[in-house]
Amino acid sequence: MRLWTLHPKYLDAKGLVALWREALLAQAVVLGRTRGYRHHPQLHRFLAAPVPAAALASYLAAVHTEAVARGYHFDVTKINPSRLAGRLPETRGQLRHEWAHLRRKLRARDPVRWRATAAVARPAPHPLFRLVAGGVRPWEKGSAPPAVPRPR
Repeated sequence: MRLWTLHPKYLDAKGLVALWREALLAQAVVLGRTRGYRHHPQLHRFLAAPVPAAALASYLAAVHTEAVARGYHFDVTKINPSRLAGRLPETRGQLRHEWAHLRRKLRARDPVRWRATAAVARPAPHPLFRLVAGGVRPWEKGSAPPAVPRPR
Protein backbone atom coordinates (compact mmCIF):
# COMPACT_ATOMS: atom_id res chain seq x y z
CA MET A 1 0.00 0.00 0.00
CA ARG A 2 1.31 3.45 -0.94
CA LEU A 3 -0.70 6.52 0.01
CA TRP A 4 1.41 9.16 -1.68
CA THR A 5 2.27 12.51 -0.14
CA LEU A 6 2.82 13.68 -3.71
CA HIS A 7 0.10 15.31 -5.75
CA PRO A 8 -1.66 12.61 -7.82
CA LYS A 9 -0.98 14.59 -11.02
CA TYR A 10 2.51 13.10 -11.10
CA LEU A 11 1.34 9.49 -11.15
CA ASP A 12 1.15 7.45 -14.32
CA ALA A 13 -2.10 5.65 -15.18
CA LYS A 14 -1.11 2.47 -13.34
CA GLY A 15 -0.07 4.47 -10.28
CA LEU A 16 -3.26 6.53 -10.18
CA VAL A 17 -5.49 3.45 -10.43
CA ALA A 18 -3.44 1.70 -7.73
CA LEU A 19 -3.66 4.77 -5.48
CA TRP A 20 -7.45 4.86 -5.87
CA ARG A 21 -7.79 1.20 -4.92
CA GLU A 22 -5.34 1.41 -2.03
CA ALA A 23 -6.92 4.56 -0.61
CA LEU A 24 -10.35 2.90 -0.80
CA LEU A 25 -8.90 -0.03 1.14
CA ALA A 26 -7.44 2.38 3.70
CA GLN A 27 -10.85 4.03 4.02
CA ALA A 28 -12.44 0.63 4.66
CA VAL A 29 -9.86 0.00 7.38
CA VAL A 30 -10.56 3.23 9.27
CA LEU A 31 -14.30 2.71 8.91
CA GLY A 32 -13.93 -0.76 10.44
CA ARG A 33 -15.15 -2.53 7.30
CA THR A 34 -12.17 -4.86 6.98
CA ARG A 35 -9.92 -6.68 9.40
CA GLY A 36 -6.77 -6.62 7.29
CA TYR A 37 -4.23 -3.80 6.99
CA ARG A 38 -5.23 -2.24 10.33
CA HIS A 39 -1.60 -1.75 11.32
CA HIS A 40 -0.17 -0.86 7.94
CA PRO A 41 2.49 1.88 8.32
CA GLN A 42 1.00 4.00 5.53
CA LEU A 43 -2.13 4.47 7.67
CA HIS A 44 -0.35 6.09 10.63
CA ARG A 45 -0.72 9.70 9.56
CA PHE A 46 -4.41 9.18 8.79
CA LEU A 47 -5.10 7.39 12.07
CA ALA A 48 -3.42 10.28 13.88
CA ALA A 49 -5.75 12.81 12.20
CA PRO A 50 -8.54 14.35 14.29
CA VAL A 51 -11.11 12.39 12.25
CA PRO A 52 -9.35 9.58 10.33
CA ALA A 53 -12.33 8.74 8.11
CA ALA A 54 -12.72 12.38 7.09
CA ALA A 55 -8.99 12.64 6.35
CA LEU A 56 -9.12 9.62 4.05
CA ALA A 57 -12.29 10.88 2.38
CA SER A 58 -10.58 14.19 1.66
CA TYR A 59 -7.55 12.32 0.34
CA LEU A 60 -9.75 10.22 -1.96
CA ALA A 61 -11.67 13.28 -3.17
CA ALA A 62 -8.47 14.81 -4.54
CA VAL A 63 -7.52 11.52 -6.22
CA HIS A 64 -10.98 11.42 -7.77
CA THR A 65 -10.59 15.00 -9.04
CA GLU A 66 -7.34 14.04 -10.79
CA ALA A 67 -8.93 10.92 -12.28
CA VAL A 68 -11.87 12.90 -13.67
CA ALA A 69 -9.47 15.47 -15.17
CA ARG A 70 -7.82 12.58 -17.05
CA GLY A 71 -11.14 11.21 -18.27
CA TYR A 72 -11.27 8.22 -15.92
CA HIS A 73 -14.52 7.06 -14.38
CA PHE A 74 -13.79 6.39 -10.71
CA ASP A 75 -16.97 5.89 -8.67
CA VAL A 76 -17.26 8.93 -6.41
CA THR A 77 -20.03 7.24 -4.39
CA LYS A 78 -17.35 4.99 -2.86
CA ILE A 79 -15.93 7.97 -0.95
CA ASN A 80 -17.22 8.53 2.58
CA PRO A 81 -19.16 11.84 2.56
CA SER A 82 -17.26 13.38 5.52
CA ARG A 83 -14.36 15.76 4.83
CA LEU A 84 -11.55 17.06 6.96
CA ALA A 85 -11.54 20.76 7.73
CA GLY A 86 -7.99 21.88 7.10
CA ARG A 87 -4.91 20.00 6.05
CA LEU A 88 -2.54 17.51 7.65
CA PRO A 89 1.12 18.33 8.21
CA GLU A 90 3.66 16.29 6.28
CA THR A 91 7.41 16.68 6.12
CA ARG A 92 9.40 17.94 3.19
CA GLY A 93 11.77 15.03 3.70
CA GLN A 94 8.92 12.56 3.23
CA LEU A 95 7.85 14.33 0.05
CA ARG A 96 11.42 14.28 -1.32
CA HIS A 97 11.77 10.60 -0.45
CA GLU A 98 8.56 9.75 -2.27
CA TRP A 99 9.52 11.90 -5.25
CA ALA A 100 12.73 9.91 -5.70
CA HIS A 101 10.77 6.67 -5.30
CA LEU A 102 8.16 7.71 -7.88
CA ARG A 103 10.79 8.89 -10.35
CA ARG A 104 12.43 5.44 -10.20
CA LYS A 105 9.06 3.79 -10.84
CA LEU A 106 8.27 6.13 -13.73
CA ARG A 107 11.64 5.56 -15.35
CA ALA A 108 10.90 1.85 -15.51
CA ARG A 109 7.22 1.83 -16.44
CA ASP A 110 6.40 5.19 -18.09
CA PRO A 111 9.48 6.82 -19.67
CA VAL A 112 7.36 9.58 -21.26
CA ARG A 113 6.01 10.70 -17.88
CA TRP A 114 9.46 10.25 -16.35
CA ARG A 115 10.92 12.68 -18.90
CA ALA A 116 8.00 15.09 -18.40
CA THR A 117 8.67 15.23 -14.66
CA ALA A 118 12.44 15.68 -15.02
CA ALA A 119 12.17 19.48 -14.83
CA VAL A 120 10.11 19.43 -11.61
CA ALA A 121 12.41 20.86 -8.94
CA ARG A 122 9.82 21.05 -6.17
CA PRO A 123 6.99 18.56 -6.51
CA ALA A 124 3.64 19.65 -5.13
CA PRO A 125 2.09 17.73 -2.25
CA HIS A 126 -1.29 16.06 -2.35
CA PRO A 127 -3.86 18.80 -1.54
CA LEU A 128 -4.58 17.21 1.87
CA PHE A 129 -1.07 17.97 3.10
CA ARG A 130 0.75 21.12 4.10
CA LEU A 131 4.49 20.80 4.14
CA VAL A 132 6.53 21.30 7.30
CA ALA A 133 10.22 20.91 8.05
CA GLY A 134 11.44 17.41 8.74
CA GLY A 135 12.91 14.25 7.32
CA VAL A 136 11.55 10.93 6.16
CA ARG A 137 8.81 9.77 8.49
CA PRO A 138 9.45 6.88 10.89
CA TRP A 139 6.56 4.87 9.43
CA GLU A 140 8.15 4.83 5.99
CA LYS A 141 9.25 1.41 4.80
CA GLY A 142 12.78 0.72 6.00
CA SER A 143 12.49 3.03 9.02
CA ALA A 144 12.24 1.96 12.63
CA PRO A 145 8.72 0.81 13.57
CA PRO A 146 6.69 3.69 15.07
CA ALA A 147 4.10 3.56 17.80
CA VAL A 148 0.76 2.60 16.26
CA PRO A 149 -1.98 5.23 16.66
CA ARG A 150 -5.37 3.72 17.39
CA PRO A 151 -8.50 4.53 15.36
CA ARG A 152 -10.77 7.05 17.01
